[in-house]
Amino acid sequence: MLKYLFLLLPFLFVGCSNHYLPLKTVEKVDLNSYLGTWYEIARYEHFFEKGCLDVNATYTLREDNKIKVLNSCRLENGELKEAEGVAYATDESYSKLKVSFFRPFYGDYQILLLDEDYKYAVIGEPSREYFWILSRTKKLDKISIQNILQKMPELGYDPSLLIWTPQN
Repeated sequence: MLKYLFLLLPFLFVGCSNHYLPLKTVEKVDLNSYLGTWYEIARYEHFFEKGCLDVNATYTLREDNKIKVLNSCRLENGELKEAEGVAYATDESYSKLKVSFFRPFYGDYQILLLDEDYKYAVIGEPSREYFWILSRTKKLDKISIQNILQKMPELGYDPSLLIWTPQN
């Protein structure tokens, strides 16, 4: 019996590592207000955005009621880099979406904070590996940024890991 317990021990540690409580998303998103262009203010760094400046995302509604996602950035050498994807809501709140740039693989896109006037949005996902601060303008006011930074630890995110995105 003891040897079987030893075999299960690694699975117990794997099951406990990087386990987070589900993210609390905003209650409701008015999709029509959310559609349009958002500028990236800050993010957690990942290979697909390495070296990106002037990052933005444009969301438009498709005829099939899915959302077209067009991400673009400018590299330091001036080259424009774009990626087109598709998203769909997983519930009626529109605060939880699945997004794919490489179908059939979809990732989570969850709206954690949203300004009542849709001036800024904070996006994350359950593993806490991805995080974005988006704004309708290329710069976000200091009070909004401080509000977001204060709430990040409650959401399970570390503000010190943010990469601030240059916007020209």
